[in-house]
Amino acid sequence: MAIIGSGNIGTDLMIKLLRSDGPLRLAAMAGVDPRSDGLARARRFHVPTTADGVDGLLSMPHFADIRLVFDATSAGAHRANWARLQPTGVRMLDLTPAAVGPYCVPVVNLDAHHDVNNLNMVTCGGQSAVPIVAAVAAHGIVSYAEIVSAISSKSAGPGTRAGIDEFIETTSAAVQSVGGAQRAKTVMILNPADPPVLMRNTVYCLVDGNADHAAIEASIADMVARVNAYVPGYRLTQGVQFETFTAESPLYIPETGKFTGTRVTTMLEVAGAGDYLPPYAGNLDIMTSAAQATAEHIARQTVGAAT
Repeated sequence: MAIIGSGNIGTDLMIKLLRSDGPLRLAAMAGVDPRSDGLARARRFHVPTTADGVDGLLSMPHFADIRLVFDATSAGAHRANWARLQPTGVRMLDLTPAAVGPYCVPVVNLDAHHDVNNLNMVTCGGQSAVPIVAAVAAHGIVSYAEIVSAISSKSAGPGTRAGIDEFIETTSAAVQSVGGAQRAKTVMILNPADPPVLMRNTVYCLVDGNADHAAIEASIADMVARVNAYVPGYRLTQGVQFETFTAESPLYIPETGKFTGTRVTTMLEVAGAGDYLPPYAGNLDIMTSAAQATAEHIARQTVGAAT
């Protein structure tokens, strides 16, 4: 497999793949800046590199042996990269918010996408929040979900900053289509604090009618444990909070009027593994870890189908 993009996300993913003893073998890294730290590190690790982007990757003599490509560039670049790679039949995991292919959040819907050639890994906020919304939606109707995602500004590279609009749109769409919320809103914050702070996500869900608080709390705890299995820094910062609104004391929502039911508030923290950037860059870690887990699953399924 190969990585396109030698920035923060691509470099972190490369290091994870090289340290792993799983079924994945990194065959190339492609970038567009010959002076990038990512390409320099790849060369030190004896990974074949090119600074000519997707065209350079396609011209590599061993490209025909590559079965899967990670795209860690930007939303706009991914669309161009996919246009070049789609005719080759190679599979692609898109770590940008381009959303060309269906959304994939491993613990929620990976099994539904075994044969898709272009999978979108949503966003760091989506990988963090969608599992929680899905856990709540398993025990009630989530009429509205709101995600507040705060990351250190030091962990946000040029691609992330250029794609903030796509980040918001893609995260909200995935919260609905994968998480199961009827409506969704996403807020992204680049926190300039120094020293940098860890990634924090707050997930609000409005559950219609009478909600089983114990069942929702247990469902969230189970989902956090499942995400933590491949993102060890993913955890709750405090217990799940419940607030009930009755007909006598409803919650007023400007867009829709009075709401009766339960507001479920889940507060999360994501610490990075420190493979490339320090632990404050949990937003990198949750994306690259989710992509790695997805690729390993695909590789095992492919090998299993061939035997």
